[in-house]
Amino acid sequence: MAKYEDTITGQFDEVVNRLHNDIMNSGLSMELVDQSSYAVQNVKIEIRVYDKYFYRNRSRASLSLTVVGNKNTIFVSAIGAGGGQGIFLNFSLGAETEMVNIVKNSIQKMT
Repeated sequence: MAKYEDTITGQFDEVVNRLHNDIMNSGLSMELVDQSSYAVQNVKIEIRVYDKYFYRNRSRASLSLTVVGNKNTIFVSAIGAGGGQGIFLNFSLGAETEMVNIVKNSIQKMT
């Protein structure tokens, strides 16, 4: 498992769209599995789950992305999971970290 979290300043919809585009453009096998949106008063929440097939180790990894915005303060959480081989020993070749780094690099470009 890999994890990245950050708080930035920006426009919620622009940040969500930029992250989505960067994630989807990161590889041909990347797909958006599902998403959920919620808003109450000044707070917006976007949750998305992405999935990617990694040819090098014949496995899938997932990326759970949560974006919470309150006015122009935006919290981003990216958690990568999967990508390992084996039933009992979860030997990973770094697929989770690679997926989380897509979000990290995208955020760094925005700030």
